[in-house]
Amino acid sequence: MIALSLAEIAAVVGGQTYDIPDPAVQVTGPVVRDSREVEPGSLFVAFAGERVDGHDFAEAVVAAGAVAVLASRPVGVPAIVVADVQAALGALARHVVERLGATLVALTGSAGKTSTKDLIAQVLGSKAPTVFTPGSLNNEIGLPLTALSATEETRFLVLEMGARGIGHISYLTDLTPPRIGLVLNVGTAHIGEFGGREQIAQAKGELVESLPPSEEGGVAVLNADDPLVRAMASRTKARVILFGESGEADVRAENVRLTDAGQPAFRLHTPSGCSDVTMRLYGEHHVSNALAAAAVAHELGMSADEIALALSEAGSLSRWRMEVTERPDGVTVVNDAYNANPESMRAALRALAAMGQGRRTWAVLGQMAELGDEALAEHDAVGRLAVRLNVSKLVAVGGREASWLQLGAYNEGSWGEESVHVSDAQAAVDLLRSELRPGDVVLVKASRSVGLERVAQALLDGGAEGEVAAR
Repeated sequence: MIALSLAEIAAVVGGQTYDIPDPAVQVTGPVVRDSREVEPGSLFVAFAGERVDGHDFAEAVVAAGAVAVLASRPVGVPAIVVADVQAALGALARHVVERLGATLVALTGSAGKTSTKDLIAQVLGSKAPTVFTPGSLNNEIGLPLTALSATEETRFLVLEMGARGIGHISYLTDLTPPRIGLVLNVGTAHIGEFGGREQIAQAKGELVESLPPSEEGGVAVLNADDPLVRAMASRTKARVILFGESGEADVRAENVRLTDAGQPAFRLHTPSGCSDVTMRLYGEHHVSNALAAAAVAHELGMSADEIALALSEAGSLSRWRMEVTERPDGVTVVNDAYNANPESMRAALRALAAMGQGRRTWAVLGQMAELGDEALAEHDAVGRLAVRLNVSKLVAVGGREASWLQLGAYNEGSWGEESVHVSDAQAAVDLLRSELRPGDVVLVKASRSVGLERVAQALLDGGAEGEVAAR
């Protein structure tokens, strides 16, 4: 974080200082909520959770070098005490962002947010110092913590914004007002919570509504291939730039294809020129993510050749998202187990099919959570798609939703041994242990709550003889 005195922080957050000998002492280290991340000069933010109360670590974090604790009560060590720690954290983030002068890019969407954010960060990072959301820390706590990690040298701040209801993105954009806002897509992720795709579109569109008008530099980057996203152009005063495979897109892809390894390649077209891209990531769905990143980079002054080179060199920065690892025996494990929704599940299956040409393919799939009344139909559809893509074997892991995956495969014509329903991760590992052969490709994917990354890890830690570790 940029250096701020404890007195200035207390004034910004409306807090009262306790046990602080010298209010002029500055916070020169990171702002953290995890006591294990404290460094000399840190500010520790104490949240009182259901299981752990950060206030209990106050003495330990100060001993480890923190200059003070942002808390909701006095803790016996230097502290800034506020009525609402979360609100205070947000106010501090806004103050720092306004002081920085960096270009703030925000993005949202139903699928692909984290992968696209990682691409944008790497493309812009090739041009100038860039700070971006680590992993998927895209909520009311993770977002301000990311903003506070920026320094005076930061030129670009790339923030992923998640939403689980109407008003969530408005809240986040109030904390960190973006100049460039990107909306990727409107899908069915969390549809059970929102109630429908129209409500999801309403929530995601709050991002473009927050942007400054075009004469003040506001830019809305919208997906030309998604009608609900494209319609958001009417909800913003910012200048609109379209990306996609549509001929009307300002930034578009032509001659899209997959390499033999399943990596996308295409001809990138931007208003400033064209260039060829061959990505290191896997799956055709990354083309749309790459175009979104290219549109942002173009708006920030990068040439087509610079963008294409950076996209071609970019890798995956976040774990358990299409992580491809080949074992010594030739089995390829694709760990995409961080999360799942119908759109990302279909994309992963298509990537598996492309990667597995001429090889046996396994889809180890589990529940897609928060689909509400759409759950049965969506799980059934994924099971059917696995059959249509000629996946060699579908392994549905878990309870009711897993049985719906297998039912879809069965109804599509998988009547033999092409699909199987197992009770849990260990049963899946036992099955794979007995049946995997050198050269097979295994995709592992489900919602985060299922924890199927344990299957992928067991396959990699111990080969075919791995066991699932306790959660």
